[in-house]
Amino acid sequence: MNDTLVNREPGGAAVPFSAGTGSPSTRLPNAACDCHVHVYADRFPVAPGARLTPPDASASDYKLLQRRIGTTRTVLVTPSTYGTDNRCMLEGLLAMGTEARGVAVIDGSESTSELRRLEGLGVRGIRINLSLGTSTTVDMLKPLAHRIADLGWHLQLLMAPDLLGTLGSTLRSLPVPLVFDHFGRIAPTQVHRHPAHALLLSLLSAGRAWVKLSGGYLVSERHSVEDSALDALARSYIAAAPERIVWGSDWPHATATAGLQPMPDDARQVDRLVDWSGDAATLQRVLVDNPQVLYGFPITP
Repeated sequence: MNDTLVNREPGGAAVPFSAGTGSPSTRLPNAACDCHVHVYADRFPVAPGARLTPPDASASDYKLLQRRIGTTRTVLVTPSTYGTDNRCMLEGLLAMGTEARGVAVIDGSESTSELRRLEGLGVRGIRINLSLGTSTTVDMLKPLAHRIADLGWHLQLLMAPDLLGTLGSTLRSLPVPLVFDHFGRIAPTQVHRHPAHALLLSLLSAGRAWVKLSGGYLVSERHSVEDSALDALARSYIAAAPERIVWGSDWPHATATAGLQPMPDDARQVDRLVDWSGDAATLQRVLVDNPQVLYGFPITP
């Protein structure tokens, strides 16, 4: 790694919903973007059937994490907790300002004017969560993709590998870019063994998809980003299309606050991304250049 990126600052501070207090070992490039963050507030109603109901986690709390790890741009994603109610995410966007973008959840009944309103507030895509979602189904892939095509938005997807592996022809036919969060939910043991991993590599190589290196601790059998088995998975995506990889912290780690796994150290998550990137140029692509393209952030000089 280029020595100019080495962090010479002392350790960071404690941040809500993040283990550890240290700073990453590498100073991140200017305009680095965390592409997967949620915010929560108990004044917004929980969707019927929601399985994760984390405590309040605000944009102000997240800004503490930004200062600790060195990111300046953010992508807020409406979590499964709220179904198609995007108000909490939109409130977070307002608090984060022009350096934030949003990914909403819709059911397709929204008017064009409503979608344009969301766009004006910073929304650049929609998410279909077929793992924990309560408001979308696999049958909605095509209609929702066509609903957002004219907006130039992307479709962010989360689903089990066994389902993903059956949807190749459908996904290739969709008229929008595809974004797969949380490593495409591929487990490290499935690298080059599961049809879903082969499909993701094919979509990446064809320029049809993006992958978020987010939630490594979610797909690791050790429930830890320190798992060395993640290395081959992360690097397989980077090798296939380094121009189509982004990174996300998954703060505030809803599964960890629910007690389903240990709370990750977000500084170490950054360090692991540095490991996978291998050099400063690739890290710049993943954290700055690629988010600029995908989310429409201003180009940095």
